[in-house]
Amino acid sequence: MATIAAETEEDGQGARGGRGLKLSPSAISYLQATPLFVILGLFFLLPIAMIAVVSFWDYDFAGLYPDFLTMNYADTLGSWVTWKIYLNTLKFTAIVWALTLVIGFWVAYFLAFHIRKTSTQMILFLVCTVPFMTSNIIRMISWIPVLGRNGLVNSTLIKMGIIPQPIEWLLYSDFAVVLAMVHLYTLFMVTPIFNTLMRIDRSLFEAARDAGASGWQVLWNVVVPLAKPGMAIGTIFVVTLVMADFSTVQVMSGGQSASVALMMKNQMSLLQYPAAAANAVVLLAVVLLMVAAILRVVDIRKEL
Repeated sequence: MATIAAETEEDGQGARGGRGLKLSPSAISYLQATPLFVILGLFFLLPIAMIAVVSFWDYDFAGLYPDFLTMNYADTLGSWVTWKIYLNTLKFTAIVWALTLVIGFWVAYFLAFHIRKTSTQMILFLVCTVPFMTSNIIRMISWIPVLGRNGLVNSTLIKMGIIPQPIEWLLYSDFAVVLAMVHLYTLFMVTPIFNTLMRIDRSLFEAARDAGASGWQVLWNVVVPLAKPGMAIGTIFVVTLVMADFSTVQVMSGGQSASVALMMKNQMSLLQYPAAAANAVVLLAVVLLMVAAILRVVDIRKEL
């Protein structure tokens, strides 16, 4: 009996100790999220904070000097050249976004509603991802033999008698930059829109047709509103990628056009790191404002 009483007392003490160490659900949630917070802090927030700090430093051809100067921001925001480059970047962003949205929506619509078998849908979707098995540079420069002065397009048009001489603006122009960006980033619009369209209940289409809606009315009043979260996610992907792209602008424009990212790349090549950091902070602010505007218009939490 004494042994049983001792064991019972120990069990009670163990139970009380266990109850003392019990954590609330919110504390458990914070503990589970701690590794993510640490990773984001070390590899995302800390680098951004360092860029923001360096943007206030002084510099010359010999090195960097820790300081707190607003000179870099004054040079960035007070130069009409910088404003022109930002407007040029926004122009590329708007054109590429519009084209990728139209192309991406119709490709996703075809895959979601006109292909009946799931296996066929997946095969065709994987076909869309085949170009991504190569690097962006290879996919980008592959347009040069197609659009060049003696390239495939010009040679074909001349042989058919459609044009008397090669078209110069096909390559090393804003047209070439936009074409290459659309080629590179359309899949980032197709994927979220396709995912959204696949979640739409097909009975809604039947209900709309029973109510007398035509095919275009079903598309505009049912499909498009329900596809807005996917469009918003694709827009965020495309906008951020285009705003940060410098290699496509440099190669496909032949150095005749500029973007903010290319300007920062040139500044870093000249060891003007504080000036490049100031431009990076301004560019980050612009992109965040654009993303915030998108999130105010469309609620994407349904897709997350």
